[in-house]
Amino acid sequence: MFTGNNNPVENFYSSEDIPEEEKSKVLGDVAQDIVERGLTAPAIFFLEVTKPLSFVGSQVLIMANPVVQAIFHSKKYWEISLLLEKRENVEYLIQEIERRNNESKKRPKKNNSN
Repeated sequence: MFTGNNNPVENFYSSEDIPEEEKSKVLGDVAQDIVERGLTAPAIFFLEVTKPLSFVGSQVLIMANPVVQAIFHSKKYWEISLLLEKRENVEYLIQEIERRNNESKKRPKKNNSN
């Protein structure tokens, strides 16, 4: 599929090829971005609704990969598209979003007023 030394996907052909700690890091980063942008509720709703179609959605992401890689050269995009083909990874992402959202609510808010 992809060859050459500048391959951003590092020979990952399925979600099983990605080490567990890398899965946790990638999905954790996505969850953190969602929480920081205040998109917790819409993201969870979207993921829950589309969970039965996760494989189809991941295949659309894989199809779009050549265009995305031509612009961004992102290893993370490839890993996310592979990880989302498994429902258990989608469920893990939902739980991680909820956990990080709860943690952010417990932290004291910064006072930005002068």
